[in-house]
Amino acid sequence: MFDKRINIFTGHYGTGKSEIAVNAAVSIKQERDKVVLVDMDIVNPFFRSLDAKNMLESMGISVLALLFANTNVDVPALIPEIAAAIKNQDNSVILDVGGDEDGARVLGRYRGDIQDGEYDMFFVINRARPLTGDLEDTLEYMEAIQEASRLKVTKLISNTHYLDHTTPDDVKHGLELSRRVSEKTGVPIAAVSVMEGMEYLAKDLDATLFILKKNIRLPF
Repeated sequence: MFDKRINIFTGHYGTGKSEIAVNAAVSIKQERDKVVLVDMDIVNPFFRSLDAKNMLESMGISVLALLFANTNVDVPALIPEIAAAIKNQDNSVILDVGGDEDGARVLGRYRGDIQDGEYDMFFVINRARPLTGDLEDTLEYMEAIQEASRLKVTKLISNTHYLDHTTPDDVKHGLELSRRVSEKTGVPIAAVSVMEGMEYLAKDLDATLFILKKNIRLPF
């Protein structure tokens, strides 16, 4: 599923993309030596991939973040370590991108360091979120992310959920939208995500499952 050197995760804030990015880093670390996760999220102050830093670093995964992250700074500052990590061909890089055009624009500032063909950009679809609840809105949101980042979405991840209240019908309903987006754009669905212990929610779905462990928690 993660066969490119650079894996980028985008989507509306609250889709669960940061949890997916952290789980992707853990999965990639099982196969590759040098793994770097970069928290580029300037949109959502909670549920950031940076919040899993201690766990990731204990596994030998490097974690970088914009100077904005977890501070009172209003405008994020680029740090040279991020560009260096992206350029280093020995690194497998995961980029967790903020969930709107402004967040994607930060990614676009590194566009020159990301070569065509060496990345996958995953667009995480959570049908429970307000701006990705139907086909038209989802396509519009996805296009805005692509324009702002100057990168193309290459894969979709369906991650519709209502936390502990999620039902199998919710997961199926979310996958239906992802399939419509895929049919409209030609972008393939990489996986359906469900939390560990809730695999029954995706029973009998004709789709690859990506099982998530809970790694990001509120700091209070």
